[in-house]
Amino acid sequence: MKNGKYLILCVDDDNDILEALRLRLEKAGYLTATALSAEEGLKRFKETQPDLIIADLMMEEIDSGTGLVKELKLAGNRAPVLLLSSLGDSLTISASTRDLGLDAVFQKPVNFDAMLKTIRAKLGQ
Repeated sequence: MKNGKYLILCVDDDNDILEALRLRLEKAGYLTATALSAEEGLKRFKETQPDLIIADLMMEEIDSGTGLVKELKLAGNRAPVLLLSSLGDSLTISASTRDLGLDAVFQKPVNFDAMLKTIRAKLGQ
């Protein structure tokens, strides 16, 4: 938490999605930090120590979202992690969300109302 507000890190290689997330989250009263790659996301995580992380499953590299989640875990992340996916149910074939330590998976296009409800629950609001 920074200045009395929760900080959410958003990681996606699509700048339009990042901007939409940023606008909706800030309108809902959250601070945001953004990153356009898994590598940049890990760096921003270390710099900002966010309260919650939203990451895209498929960025430039295949499964870079799951790779980021694994790296965050190794870096000591305790913040809830929400994953964005356009793959439908095939995510469960490649990786168990429970094994990865994910708190939720949202399908693109994202239902922001449902996501905000989950964010509030994960942050204990």
